[in-house]
Amino acid sequence: MYEFLQETVDNNMTRGVRSVAPETTVSDLYRMFARDDYDAYPVVRDDVVVGFVTKLDALKAFAFTSDQMLPHYDDRMGTTVDEIMSCDVIAVDPDTNLQRVLQLMVAHRLKSLPVIDKYHHLLGIIAREDVMRALARCTKRRAPPLAPCETVQCLRLA
Repeated sequence: MYEFLQETVDNNMTRGVRSVAPETTVSDLYRMFARDDYDAYPVVRDDVVVGFVTKLDALKAFAFTSDQMLPHYDDRMGTTVDEIMSCDVIAVDPDTNLQRVLQLMVAHRLKSLPVIDKYHHLLGIIAREDVMRALARCTKRRAPPLAPCETVQCLRLA
């Protein structure tokens, strides 16, 4: 378990992550979700992370509102990502410990976090699966060494 405390995002993140532009439509976003089998995308403008959009965010376009009980499907498919994305992005840098990532994911109920540099450029993503793999790798129990026969006492059952 102590090995896990030393693990960082840099050694466990997924690099080369797809992102979307703020101008991407919900229609295009749905196609991307289906094609890539992702649950979320970082939103990038001019190489800077400006938001994060999830499948749940994409569904927001179709939620009832007080002024429109039944949204028109075709109209809502033209909604752009910048209208539905989360702007308050919780991101981490490559030097962040995985224990901190785990705390953030649990506290904020997140499936993944973008990994950014000091200029907010996207470097990758760290997902729950990445943390789980690192945890499993670091906590594999090794069998204790066998004791020599002469030091083992035998119990006799009467």
